[in-house]
Amino acid sequence: MSRRRIGLYYRCAAFLVKPPMLILFKRDWRGQENIPGHGGFITAVNHNSYLDPLSYAHFQYNTGRVPRFLAKVGLFKSGFVGFMMRGTGQIPVYRETSDAAGAFRAAVEAVNKGECVAFYPEGTLTRDPDLWPMSGKTGAARVALLTRAPVIPVAQWGAHEAMPPYAKERKFRLFPRKTLTVVAGPPVDLSDLYDSEPTAEVLRLATERIMDAITGQLAGIRHEQPPAQRYVLERERTAPPAARPDTTDRAPAPLPRSQDVKEISE
Repeated sequence: MSRRRIGLYYRCAAFLVKPPMLILFKRDWRGQENIPGHGGFITAVNHNSYLDPLSYAHFQYNTGRVPRFLAKVGLFKSGFVGFMMRGTGQIPVYRETSDAAGAFRAAVEAVNKGECVAFYPEGTLTRDPDLWPMSGKTGAARVALLTRAPVIPVAQWGAHEAMPPYAKERKFRLFPRKTLTVVAGPPVDLSDLYDSEPTAEVLRLATERIMDAITGQLAGIRHEQPPAQRYVLERERTAPPAARPDTTDRAPAPLPRSQDVKEISE
């Protein structure tokens, strides 16, 4: 199979979601020509708001290549949302269970069938205080090296202004009308690693290249220099409570953006 057709459930989801997205937000979309027209591929996307999966899905749906997200299994059990997740063929992730490897196998199978699998390499919303991409997990790199499929880095910005990731209350801030920026870059070059044994070092190198590509695109959107070192979530989890950054009620101020226009564990 060279590509997956847009099925009934995906069309229904688009029918429900696209009109409010078009009405409520402005769009700055670039790089859609980098989304392959045929064959399986992987997208690696940064994550800074609960809203940004809708923004990214809208962007890619309009290319004719629908993504299959890796998402927490709990989402598949929640009423209408779970019904649509199952119907649109999203991939459940069973964390820390005997079924955890199932998501990896399903992702490989989907790519080999000519589909797109979307990864959030950070594994969760970024905890970086300035919303730069954190250190990534190796799931996308594992699938990429096994399938040798293109990895398309996608950077997005603006959704956090409408739904800040760290606010205590998840309220929409719709006015003034926000711009959702989504930029897809050229494939990340991993060809020199295809014949290497997938050791931890090789997987980390591939993951760093993917995260570098995403971060570079985001820097172009924001017109800012990213930090010299990426935020590592594990440091926060293992640090004493007093040493952890206070992000409970943090709602970062909007940062400049271009004027030209869920998850797998290691």
